[in-house]
Amino acid sequence: MAKAYFIVDIDTVDQDLMTAYRKHTPAAVEAFGGRFLVRGGASETLEGDWQPKRIVVLEFPSLEAAHAFYRSEQYKPLLEMRLKAGHSKVVLVEGAAD
Repeated sequence: MAKAYFIVDIDTVDQDLMTAYRKHTPAAVEAFGGRFLVRGGASETLEGDWQPKRIVVLEFPSLEAAHAFYRSEQYKPLLEMRLKAGHSKVVLVEGAAD
């Protein structure tokens, strides 16, 4: 079964609210078998004009697990926090088969 990846580009507008979001999110991610691969850090645009503010990449064991996380009651209040704390672009992509 192929893994799944959330790729997030976020521009934070409320740092305090985003700090609270970041504090609570790891437990929700882990509850669905996920883990952080990238959580901010330096980035460099090599092609095109994309200038991401902050990149986060989450890995889940499957698309089903990723969807279950995103739609869960556990993540729902955290998602609301993130949406208020910044402007996001999020894609979910299936990884290459093992």
